[in-house]
Amino acid sequence: MIDPRHFRNVLGTWPTGVCVITAIDADGQRHGLVVGSFTSISLDPPLVGFFPDKRSSTWPKIAEAGRFCVNVLGADQLNLCNRFAARSDDKFADLAHGVSPSGQPLLDNAIAWMDCTVERVEDIGDHLLVVGAVEALDRREDGSPLLFFRGKYHDVADLPGV
Repeated sequence: MIDPRHFRNVLGTWPTGVCVITAIDADGQRHGLVVGSFTSISLDPPLVGFFPDKRSSTWPKIAEAGRFCVNVLGADQLNLCNRFAARSDDKFADLAHGVSPSGQPLLDNAIAWMDCTVERVEDIGDHLLVVGAVEALDRREDGSPLLFFRGKYHDVADLPGV
């Protein structure tokens, strides 16, 4: 039997980027979910994916919208990560943000974003695999990503001589 804590600690040695998945539901309510499990799936067709916890109270609201925007956070956006990771009725209260081409919340100064429709959702262990079809995307030319490694947030540092 594999100890869950040891499993998390070992997998924590794999650094991940940090994204906020945003959506607006049919009632006009905005929702956001922090994920560190975002990944590219396919170039043709352009597909991305992430793995929300089945216990998430936010994911069902995003799923209901049928579309979402992936906001890749920069190293200078730890405050946004903490805001969207916290339990709150309105994570967008007093938060300036834009709108993606499909009308989803687009976080100001994200280093990249992808506007997606929900292509499919698969039940996998204690998480779900969400596959999104990318319909629009863009990136900033500057900025470092916010990284999560060994249970802490980090910035990228260039290696000497590279």
